[in-house]
Amino acid sequence: MTLEMNIADQPANAVASLPDAQEVTEVQHYTDRLFRFRVTRPRSLRFRSGEFVMIGLLGDNGRPLLRAYSIASPSWDEELEFYSIKVPDGPLTSKLQHIKPGDQIILRPKPVGTLVHDALLPGKRIWFFATGTGIAPFASLLREPETYEKYEKVILAHTCRDVAELKYGEELVAKTLDDPLVGEEAQEKLLYYPTTTRETSDRMGRVTDNLRSGKIFKDLGLSPINAEYDRAMVCGSMGLNLDMKDILEGYGLREGANSEPAEYVIEKAFVGDGI
Repeated sequence: MTLEMNIADQPANAVASLPDAQEVTEVQHYTDRLFRFRVTRPRSLRFRSGEFVMIGLLGDNGRPLLRAYSIASPSWDEELEFYSIKVPDGPLTSKLQHIKPGDQIILRPKPVGTLVHDALLPGKRIWFFATGTGIAPFASLLREPETYEKYEKVILAHTCRDVAELKYGEELVAKTLDDPLVGEEAQEKLLYYPTTTRETSDRMGRVTDNLRSGKIFKDLGLSPINAEYDRAMVCGSMGLNLDMKDILEGYGLREGANSEPAEYVIEKAFVGDGI
């Protein structure tokens, strides 16, 4: 039995009978490594922009195969969007990448996470630092009105290997600037800083290197990070998390949490989780 038949005929039908089943409404593939999809939203689900939930499919043994996914849609959206990597041998994404509209996935409606406004002290500028699919929680926060109510500047820094991998972020920013709810404020406050590390593009380099050299501040015409008024959120690989922790604390920022807000937060739920 082919993988496509397995997803279309067995897990999808079996998942539909589960209480946490949601229907896939849209799928878009960007590269052979990246795709996004939208699903129906449970009526009872309430979440803060930036949080994640557990989603997945039934495994070959009939048991749910789940992993943490940031909700890429804002808290007010009628549907839920997710942005995913494809791993050929990944227990979940090797199957999940074949979903299509009308299929069912499992969604456990218990949102949690540290990339939320409540985990940060008040400030003037908010920095979103992401690599790859780490942009997902910021896709939610960029379209959240609270983001623009709290900050005078909103800076999204997204680093990928190749230009094609920046497409999701480019579409996100374009939609945000044209959004009827936050578009006007985003046009005044939002700055977008995409970079590539392998393929030649208008802006090159790891965001960590561009922070250490000061290039990012020069490119954006901004003053360096200051703990008095700058706040930051980080979502990416373990390497990014560790490097950003050193960089931000070098600027005097302290790591915060829901229970103890401070100047920056890092999402650790996706590091080494196996997909």
